[in-house]
Amino acid sequence: MKKRTWLVAAAVLVGLGVGGALLFQVAVRRVQAGIEQSLGPRASVGALKVGWSGVELSDLRVRAEPGRWPAEDELRAARVMVVPQLRSLLGGDWRVGSVRIEGAYVSVLRSRDGKVKLLPALFERTAAVPPQQAASAEERSGSSVPVIHVGEVELVGAVAEFYDASVRRQPHRIRLEQIDATVRRLKLPALDEAIAVEVRGVVKGPQHDGELAISGDLTPATRDAHIKGQLGGVDLIALQPYLLRLNEGGVKRGTLDLNFEATVQKNHLHAPGSIALVGLELGSGGGVLGTFAGVPRQAVIAAMSRKGRIELQFTLDGRLDDPKFSLNEAFAMRTAAGLAETLGVSLGGVVEGVGNVIKGLFGR
Repeated sequence: MKKRTWLVAAAVLVGLGVGGALLFQVAVRRVQAGIEQSLGPRASVGALKVGWSGVELSDLRVRAEPGRWPAEDELRAARVMVVPQLRSLLGGDWRVGSVRIEGAYVSVLRSRDGKVKLLPALFERTAAVPPQQAASAEERSGSSVPVIHVGEVELVGAVAEFYDASVRRQPHRIRLEQIDATVRRLKLPALDEAIAVEVRGVVKGPQHDGELAISGDLTPATRDAHIKGQLGGVDLIALQPYLLRLNEGGVKRGTLDLNFEATVQKNHLHAPGSIALVGLELGSGGGVLGTFAGVPRQAVIAAMSRKGRIELQFTLDGRLDDPKFSLNEAFAMRTAAGLAETLGVSLGGVVEGVGNVIKGLFGR
């Protein structure tokens, strides 16, 4: 009797295991269909495999729209592993437990008006279709772009190129490598729920590589956020377009450190932080009356000779939906007095100079 009981129990467990595996495969197939539908017309996948653990994509590529993007691709990835949740069997929204992306490349563009754009092929596809056309398309096809909930996205060993058209007619490029990032609680395409973000990477420079670290949470749809960020030892030569105005001499060497903690609630920004220029050495140009970032060069050289660094504190406050609010102007007004006292120069020159710097680093 006891032996029979054990046999029955074992049979039940085997049946549950087989049933669970079959249900998981159904969930995988459903997620596979959602991936293919969501990638869009400019995307291609070298191979797509469905296994017991999930969906694996190899050689993923999302091409950029020719003439409207500074790079050839918006996204590339050697391998993407997608693990679905069994809740996807219940219909409705797609649900993915985790996504791991290896060997990825992504390009980011800041347009001349200061707006940052990432993967427009995916995120702007729905917005680009007028509501009446979207409705008719849905009626014809019987489906629409699915809502996808992702528990966690892990980025391993990625490369990112940031193209900034707000500082040059030919967009200035900053390259980041060795990026390891984790994004949790992602809802696409609405992005109307809080997303937890952790990012670490290397900022490439001609003479010296710096480090980047960002952590916190943000809700892109509402712009609510609480983010901590740090840049350490970033090569100032790579940042010259943000530091120098037309006809100013160049930077021969030096690094930048930046720390900030930004909070946005109901479109109100509060962001205290600090900036340090370390080991700055200026190239020739401008003579005695020359400037660096709008500040007299002689004052900068004198400060560097005394301490080897220039430090300043700042606090940004304002409403992001107020057209009169500008991050660079707010930064300049909060820090100009202290920096002018440190360098022993006029207040007006510092306001203009650091305003140009923060406009480049933060936008607007």
